[in-house]
Amino acid sequence: MRHFHFIAIGGAVMHQLASHLKNQGNIVSGSDDAIFEPAKSNLERLGLMPEKIGWFPEKITKEIDAIILGMHAKADNPELVKAQELGIPIFSFPEFIFEQCKNKTRIAVAGSHGKTSITSMIMHVLRVNNKDFDYLVGAKLDGFDFMVKTSEDAKLMVIEADEYLTSPLDLRSKFLHYHPHIAIISGIAWDHINVFPTFESYLDTFKKFILSIEPNGYLIYNASDEVLENLIKEIKPDLHLIPYNAFDFKTENDNSILLYKEQAFPVTIFGTHNFSNLKAAFEVGKIVGINEEKILQSFQTFSGAAKRLEKVSDDTENKITIFRDFAHAPSKVKASVKAVRERYADRKIIAVFEMHTYSSLQENFIEQYAHSLDAADVRILFLDDEALKVKNKSDFDADWLKQQFADETIEVYKNAQALKQKIKEEMSNNCVLLLMSSGNLGGLNILEI
Repeated sequence: MRHFHFIAIGGAVMHQLASHLKNQGNIVSGSDDAIFEPAKSNLERLGLMPEKIGWFPEKITKEIDAIILGMHAKADNPELVKAQELGIPIFSFPEFIFEQCKNKTRIAVAGSHGKTSITSMIMHVLRVNNKDFDYLVGAKLDGFDFMVKTSEDAKLMVIEADEYLTSPLDLRSKFLHYHPHIAIISGIAWDHINVFPTFESYLDTFKKFILSIEPNGYLIYNASDEVLENLIKEIKPDLHLIPYNAFDFKTENDNSILLYKEQAFPVTIFGTHNFSNLKAAFEVGKIVGINEEKILQSFQTFSGAAKRLEKVSDDTENKITIFRDFAHAPSKVKASVKAVRERYADRKIIAVFEMHTYSSLQENFIEQYAHSLDAADVRILFLDDEALKVKNKSDFDADWLKQQFADETIEVYKNAQALKQKIKEEMSNNCVLLLMSSGNLGGLNILEI
């Protein structure tokens, strides 16, 4: 039993790791200056919710074995400073994860889009085929208690490898700590402009990731991504290179069917990007020793990750379907809208995109979203005043936004009730509503629409 203290315990994955370590029998404590749902309820359930919100250096004593530091904390955080003074070992989240899996075969899923989906697909295939593994994934998945698991016995570790910064003390990308034996890159499309101000700086961190793969390791990469293809040709890494493209598939009566070697496998997910994600997971499955037939059969029971084209309502009688999706980067928004159009070719599609992240609210980045909503019939942007305040952004002119998205038909809403009324007016029989946001659309209740 060890004592771990989390600085910024309320983070999406930080609180999940804290919960996992508590369930393993360790002593766990933590602090944060703001904790929101679902982290708040999850921490309360295990008795890990801090008594008071804020930073309290008196919590930091020599009885603590290790500090786990979240990116949300600042370099001058009083608890961090106290830990440094006492000489307590300090780990960033990715450093701690690596320590738990440094003797395992590490499978890292990187890329600007599809990381959570591919990671969850790999986890599903491994579980269905009775492969013991540890994992780190960015969404809550059916059948898994936590978003992170570490153990002594598992020989494999599946990691959703994020390119965002490590910690206030380490401004390298998180994925540079994992040194995978098997790496997947789903594609490269500029994101996180607040930490990668140029596309070249963003590309450079992926170059470093490729060079961090263990010698004689595997790099599974999306061959349809020209930027990624050129980067690999430039680096010429001494690795087992496995390019992949999307599985062939067809849609019949709103159902998706994966096609492979003259066989058909009905699946619940849809969209070209998801059949590309399945192919990446397929290649991983083969490397770890699962035969093709069993992998493909596993895909048939994969239901998807939360908020990744997640079906939240389906009126089959009137053909009215609602999806929510975490899409926020330009490539993700475009892929999600395209996927819905492919699946529901004959339906009216209403696409709502909330501009919520630092990148989506950055004036010199918004043009990257040009034509991203084109596949929808009704195209709506939503901006929440609270998100603008948190990001210290002023309001955006609707006509200017239309120019950046290269689409004069887009409608811009800045009030949740007005947005709700607009959606109600557009909803009709034989339609699909796609809600894309990393926020909460101003508190809009999806089920009340």
